[in-house]
Amino acid sequence: MKDPRIDRKKLHPLENIIFISIASVLCGAETWEDIEDFGYAKFDWLSGILDMKNGVPSHDTFNRFFRALNPGEFEQHFIKWTQSIINQRDYEFVSIDGKTICQASKMNTNGSIHIVSAWASRNNLTLGQVKTAEKSNEITAIPELLESLMLKNCIVTIDAMGCQKDIAKKIREEKADYILAVKENHPILYDEIRSSFSMLKSEEFLPPIEADHGRIETRKYYLISNLKYISQAEEWKDLKSIIMVDSERIHKKTGEIQKQIRYFISSVTEVEKTATGIRNHWGIENKLHWVLDVAMNEDKSAKRDGYAAQNFSMVNKLALNLLRKEERKVSIRRKRKIAGWVNEYLWKILGLINP
Repeated sequence: MKDPRIDRKKLHPLENIIFISIASVLCGAETWEDIEDFGYAKFDWLSGILDMKNGVPSHDTFNRFFRALNPGEFEQHFIKWTQSIINQRDYEFVSIDGKTICQASKMNTNGSIHIVSAWASRNNLTLGQVKTAEKSNEITAIPELLESLMLKNCIVTIDAMGCQKDIAKKIREEKADYILAVKENHPILYDEIRSSFSMLKSEEFLPPIEADHGRIETRKYYLISNLKYISQAEEWKDLKSIIMVDSERIHKKTGEIQKQIRYFISSVTEVEKTATGIRNHWGIENKLHWVLDVAMNEDKSAKRDGYAAQNFSMVNKLALNLLRKEERKVSIRRKRKIAGWVNEYLWKILGLINP
């Protein structure tokens, strides 16, 4: 990557700053001070890998570097690296969703820091990210993210914010299929889908009942390929089906019953495949956004200057990808602790950077 620093300020090599940052986040670092402390704690180990003749960079050095680093270039390198380690045979369902870094947004005078990410559900890996000024700008950010990814033969799922004709067209141009959630923000389309399911015969798929986390959940998936009641069907690129999901959740402890009906449009006609895509979409919330907030405290990050928050989010995702690719069957939290305690385990995880 291009070093954003001027030559007379390059006391510490770029590779030292990047490597120490990634290694420290793998071991639990959350702040610039944490990264500096990691450098001193692991100085002997780092000296066997890097040229540490000028010592450990200060926390201010890490901060200045990442707030100046071009995030677009960093993200492109991240995408190329992720594609090199992904299992292409399983690279099938890609979920796209946005997340606001709350604390950094509150402290940022330039507005919210909202990042749209792409998640490969079968590989449990982040594929890439794009920063937007705010949630409403996801519509313009999603096509940019789609263009940067290798999506051929994938099925892309996006929530109602991304249910746009241009986005459907972009997905098909990338030789992928789409499943887009439809809500009242498209009132005519929403009503026509509802009417179709009341008047036309549908295919159905009933997956096994799920009983976990104190809940019993039943989902029924219905698909219709006859689009005669969808007045603008031809305006949606390669639209081939509409989908209804009828779900019921029973809380074992209270007996409370929650029911929900959701609608989708898709370029896919196999009801079971659409059911898998819709179900897997929640992985981006549970396995990415939740982990970033709970295991890595990203939501409490106060980084706000320049590109610091955006770039550090990328470091977090890079570390999370490395942790998920490591095969030990323990939680992310435990892997980070072990990596901090055992140099051999940390090196094993970092070895995945060069597959």
